[in-house]
Amino acid sequence: MAVFVALGAFLMTLAGGWTALRVTDRRHLVLGLAGGLMLGVVGLDLLPEAFEAAGTEVFGVPAALLLFVAGFLLAHMVERLLAVRQAAHGAEDTAHRAPPTRAGPLDTDVPQGLRDGRAPQVGLTAASAMVGHSAMDGVAIGAAFQAGGGMGAAVALAVVAHDFADGFNTYTITSLYGNARRRALAMLFADAAAPVVGAASTLFFTIPEGVLGGYLGFFGGALLYLAAAEILPEAHHEHPARSTLLCTIAGVAFIWLVVGVSG
Repeated sequence: MAVFVALGAFLMTLAGGWTALRVTDRRHLVLGLAGGLMLGVVGLDLLPEAFEAAGTEVFGVPAALLLFVAGFLLAHMVERLLAVRQAAHGAEDTAHRAPPTRAGPLDTDVPQGLRDGRAPQVGLTAASAMVGHSAMDGVAIGAAFQAGGGMGAAVALAVVAHDFADGFNTYTITSLYGNARRRALAMLFADAAAPVVGAASTLFFTIPEGVLGGYLGFFGGALLYLAAAEILPEAHHEHPARSTLLCTIAGVAFIWLVVGVSG
């Protein structure tokens, strides 16, 4: 039953990614919505679960909160290091490359992230974290069904509902950092399959609650950094419109609705 329900999460994730793919002509609205969804997932879903699962404290501070800060800082460090490396590599290429002629090809076929100097590895790393989170969703489904049918149904509803946002965010964040469409689609399919794999894994082992809580806190910190430092600024860079802000608010409200209904 858990694996069957996880197949619903698989389809919902693909639906979210397909939506992000089809609305590329409204990129600022897509990014605004993605930022809102990510903020809602972190503040209304991941952190409460992390605090509940990892209730221990370290020097008076909840362990989940420490890992949340650590995830934020690590995402910032990785993004900066990769950006510096990418810039240095680009400078070397420029020094060895002849200047383009006026009649030469334009760079319109180069992904936006590469033209902006972003490191594609950041997008792949973030998408991989989303895949890991989706796998944990599958584990949560399997564990809930082991506890009882009612608990399993409640958790399954929450997972299937917010996996639309996961698919949407996975495709958006991978492509935002300059990765080709095939890579973004590959990460989307990996994210869609992850809940099925996670649910099936509960037939063989279970993850300790404290470890799971720590992971959710750490992942939440990294996700918040990407939303606040990359996704939302990019959404308002060329189109500082009121509609973009409304999409962000709508994304947060959607996650609030999902959490409220499934709770």
